[in-house]
Amino acid sequence: MFEPERVLGLNAMSSATAVKIPAGSSGALNVGDKAQPGLRAWRGLLRAHACLVKRLDAELERCHGLPMSSFEVLHHLASANDGRMRMRELAEHAQLSRSGLTRLVDRLEREGLLNRCSCDHDARGAYACLTAAGAKRLQEARATHLALVREQFMSRFSTAELAAMADMWERIAPCDSC
Repeated sequence: MFEPERVLGLNAMSSATAVKIPAGSSGALNVGDKAQPGLRAWRGLLRAHACLVKRLDAELERCHGLPMSSFEVLHHLASANDGRMRMRELAEHAQLSRSGLTRLVDRLEREGLLNRCSCDHDARGAYACLTAAGAKRLQEARATHLALVREQFMSRFSTAELAAMADMWERIAPCDSC
């Protein structure tokens, strides 16, 4: 049985962004045509992303005891005003579910890399706040992260290709808050 979500690789996306195209609809891709550029590009994007994230995750964990998801959370906190973000906003930026972020924040808090801080103007609100230890671990991991990104990604393309690729990705996901 033809499953468009499987062909399109939608299982690799969060349910919040997944778009299911029913079989036989005008938006469904023809599975038999492997040379179809759109399908090749889509599958290539998913493979490249999975491969690069797996390599980054392994190297950050090996060198710094910091999985990629933890690195992303600490990176977003370091980029935020005063090193703190509301949990809801952090989940969105890190592309994690709220429950997934809660579990990750619990672990990072036990490791002393961040703290939960209360919101002064909203008793129900909570912030994740970067600690000095978290900022230090992130700073150490950034060099490893950047070196691997340069080696495994940037070095394989010319400056013009990277600029064109960046422009293409911006069409899909504008980087308003990156």
